[in-house]
Amino acid sequence: MGQRGFYQPEGAWVGDVIPWQEDGEFHLFYLYESRQVPREGMPWHRVVTDNLVDFDDRGEAIASGGVTAADFNVYTGSIVLAEDGTHHVFYTGQNPDAVGDDGRALQVVMHATSVDGMRSWQRHPDDTFGATPGYETGDWRDPFVFWDEAARVWRMLITARHAHGPSRRRGVIAQCTSHDLSTWEPAAPFWNPRRYLAHECPEVFQWGGWWYLVFSEFSDAFTTRYRMARSLDGPWQVPEHDTIDGRAYYAAKSAARGDRRFFFGWIASREGAQDDGPWQWAGTMSVLEAEQRADGTLAFRPPEESRDAFSQPEEGIPAGSVLLAPDGYRDLLTREDAPTAFRLRARFDIADSTTECGVLLRAGADGDEGYVLRLEPERGRLVFDRWPRRATGTEQWQISGDVPFAIELERPCHIGAGEHVLDVIVDGDICVATLDDATVLSTRLYDRRNGRLGAFVGEGAVTITEFSVFSPAPADPSQQTHSDSLLAKTA
Repeated sequence: MGQRGFYQPEGAWVGDVIPWQEDGEFHLFYLYESRQVPREGMPWHRVVTDNLVDFDDRGEAIASGGVTAADFNVYTGSIVLAEDGTHHVFYTGQNPDAVGDDGRALQVVMHATSVDGMRSWQRHPDDTFGATPGYETGDWRDPFVFWDEAARVWRMLITARHAHGPSRRRGVIAQCTSHDLSTWEPAAPFWNPRRYLAHECPEVFQWGGWWYLVFSEFSDAFTTRYRMARSLDGPWQVPEHDTIDGRAYYAAKSAARGDRRFFFGWIASREGAQDDGPWQWAGTMSVLEAEQRADGTLAFRPPEESRDAFSQPEEGIPAGSVLLAPDGYRDLLTREDAPTAFRLRARFDIADSTTECGVLLRAGADGDEGYVLRLEPERGRLVFDRWPRRATGTEQWQISGDVPFAIELERPCHIGAGEHVLDVIVDGDICVATLDDATVLSTRLYDRRNGRLGAFVGEGAVTITEFSVFSPAPADPSQQTHSDSLLAKTA
C-alpha cells in the first residue's frame, strides 16, 4: 500500500512548497527536484488535496523559462488573488550564467498571472526586478506577497542579505510595496535581526490577536522558526520553543482553511538512502497542523486526517505494564515485527526522577538494535537515536562517547513526572514523532526496514497506560493519487 498523508512524485523529490487554499482545496505548488545532471531547469509542479491524505498530481505548473532565460530555474515564491479574480504568482528567477554587479550569482523577482483558475500562467518579464541598493544581488529570493489592509498596500517580503557586515549575520527580510502588483518600490526592511546567513521562505499571517512571522534559518540549524507580535510592525517576540520541527523538516509555509492552519514542508532525504548519509535538499512533502495556545505560542502535530489514515489494529503491548529499573534498564517488545507502515500511540506515566524512557522502532528480538525515540525528562528533550551507530564509510560500529545520538535530531520540550503521549507515524522510510500533541520530530529510517516495537525505561520507572499500533486503512479508490508513493518504490 502506498503512503498516505505524505507526497513525493515518481522519480523526483519535493522542494519548497508554495501552498494556496481556495474553495476548500489546497493547491500545493512545489519546486520539482529531479536531481538530473546536467540540469534542465527547475519548474514548479502542483498537487491538489482536499483531505490532506490523498494527493492529485496535476503535473507541471510553471515550466523553466529556458536555457537563456532569467528564470531558467523557477524558485520559491507566493500566490495572491486580486479583486478581479486574477491569480498572481511572484517567484524567484535564477540562471547559473547570470551574474550581478557585485559578481554574485544573480537572483531576481519575477511575475506571472493566471485568469483560468491557475491552470496556465502568463509571464510578465517587464515586471522583473533585482536587489535594491544595499543588498547582495545573489540573495534576492522567496518573495512573499500579502495585502496590508490597514495601509491599503501590497507588501512583498524578500529573503535578502546586506551588502556589508559580518558574512554570517547579514541575513535580512527585505521589503517592497506596490499598489498595482506590477510596480514595486523599496521600503524599510521588514525584519532585520542581523542573526543568520539568511531567513528563507518568509511569510506572515494573522491569527486572532497575534501576527506570526515564519522563516527557515539558513545558517547553523537549518530549521523552520517563527516569531510572534501584536502588530504587523512588531516588535517580534521569540517564543520559548520557536522551531516547528527538527533538522529534517525544512522550508515550511502555511495555508489556512476555516479556523485551522496547516504547514507544508519537506522531510529531507539522505545521500545514498542511508541513515548516516548527509542531508540532501528536497525530499517528501509532509503536513503539520498548528494549534494556537492561550498565550499565542504554537503547538504542532500531524493533522487528525493523517492519523486517521491508520485505523487497522495491530499487536501492541498490554496496558498497565510496568517497567522498573531504579539503577539500570528495562524494555518490553512486541512478539512480531511491525508493519512497514504504522501508527503507534504510546502513553506513559513517568515516575519522578526517571532519567529516560521511550519507544523502540524496528528493533531486534532482544531490543538491542533498532531506532529509539527517547524522552529525557531531566534534560527536557525528545531525542531520535539508533543503535548500532555506523561510522560513515566503514563497516565498524561507532561506540565513541563523542557521538551520543543522531546529531541534530532532538527537540526541546517539557517532560515532567506524570502522563505523556508519544504518537509516531512510520511509513516506509518516513518517521514523524509527536510528543503531547505539541512537539514534532521528523526523520528518515533507511537502514532498518523491519523489526519489532517496544517500550523502555532507564534509571527510573514508567507505567505503560497505552501502547496501541495501527496499520493503514484501505485507501478510498476514488481518492487514488496519480503517482506512485515512495513506499511503493522502496518496498
